[in-house]
Amino acid sequence: MDFLADITNTLPETILVGFGLIGLLLGAIGGDRISGLLRLAAATALAVASAVAFMQFSRGEAITAFVSADLAPDGLYKATLFTLFAKSVTYALAAFALFMSGGALKSAQMERYEYPLLVTFGSFGAGMMLSANDLMTLYVGIETLSLSSYVLAAFRRDSIKSAEAGLKYFVLGALASGLLLYGSALVYGFSGGTGYATIAASSSSVGLIVGLVFVICGLAFKASAAPFHIWTPDVYEGAPSPVVAFFSTAPKIAAVGLLAHVLFTAFGPHFKSWQQIIAIISAASMLIGAFGALMQNSIKRILAYSSISNVGFALIGIAAGAETGAAAVLVYMTLYVIATLGMFGGVLALRRGGKAIDQISDLNGLVKSKPGMALGLLVLIFSVAGIPPAAGFWGKLQVFTAGIESGLLWLVLVGCLASVVSLGYYLRLVWAMFMKPAGEPLDKTDISVGATVAISTLLMFPVLTIVIQFLLDLAARAAGG
Repeated sequence: MDFLADITNTLPETILVGFGLIGLLLGAIGGDRISGLLRLAAATALAVASAVAFMQFSRGEAITAFVSADLAPDGLYKATLFTLFAKSVTYALAAFALFMSGGALKSAQMERYEYPLLVTFGSFGAGMMLSANDLMTLYVGIETLSLSSYVLAAFRRDSIKSAEAGLKYFVLGALASGLLLYGSALVYGFSGGTGYATIAASSSSVGLIVGLVFVICGLAFKASAAPFHIWTPDVYEGAPSPVVAFFSTAPKIAAVGLLAHVLFTAFGPHFKSWQQIIAIISAASMLIGAFGALMQNSIKRILAYSSISNVGFALIGIAAGAETGAAAVLVYMTLYVIATLGMFGGVLALRRGGKAIDQISDLNGLVKSKPGMALGLLVLIFSVAGIPPAAGFWGKLQVFTAGIESGLLWLVLVGCLASVVSLGYYLRLVWAMFMKPAGEPLDKTDISVGATVAISTLLMFPVLTIVIQFLLDLAARAAGG
């Protein structure tokens, strides 16, 4: 191994680890007094890591590191164009989630120095699992993200709901990790190795397919796909809003990108063995998410079920296969997480008497009290719902086209049904904002939150077709690598 070359090739993760370790030292010395400074520094480190990952993507070559002739001849770390694209988006979204969390953390008296460090280490784990070229590296990356996420979910120590969210996430996450580890052991036993190339080269067998099913179960939990979605509504409702803004964006695209990368790379030759499994998970996710949200009055729970449904749409692209579906997955998830970041920014912005709101009725008459925020949320809701000509429509069109080209017409029809059903709860939010009489006045919007919502809205605005075309070109390039 060439240590310096490995550090250079893994520069985005090296930046995050280096900042995290220095931040731990500074936090131990300065305590919570420097939490605001650490938060801004962490957002900057994530932005730099995102820029470095995008620069690596621009070179057009895959990057391999930690190669060992005995243990890992193909390298434990390999960043393809697909994963570099996903990493750059993941780190950028984590930076924005940290940037807009300051006001909410201060209002809830949660601004402690551990918060930005946990987000940093969680993002590092997301990057590592995306760049994994071996099941062992994959597991380490997932657990790094998971352990940070468990603590973040329970970060509000004086809240019973937050503690409950953290406990549920931990217990169910431990079960999912066990399934993933057991599946990895079976795959290792029947393929003779843990490297993706070794697994891809192995012959198909019953034991390998059983191991694959367990691996899919573990990864589907991280993506909150049905039927492994049970934790999502409770964690979204109980965790602090800034934490949920992070959960619903950076780890979300990382988890879906990871599932696609593992299936396309390690299990690509076994496509026929897992295609129908992913298709069934996709259909279940879309329907459970759409119908489950209809019965909710909590904005966070609605967005949680919406995320389950939208993961189902992304899985259509994965079920379509690497050739037709890879670019569609990247386009869809990128547009979705950008819009979701803006929507959760809106939730963070809407506070009354210093307390966060969470009921649909709290949105009543928002267009009269905060017209800019109401119009921004309208565009973002239409984008997530896939209503043309908002940008999200083009993402949904990409995955539907990939599904049809791969002969999954029935799955596309299920997606169309779920899209129609989802209008029932999306339009409830719009109705409350624009048609209901205004309630009690809301607090002043934090500048960082307002800026994030504005940027997300502009990117989703239908007139910016140049942004959509640019994203399509990048995703097509990433899918080719």
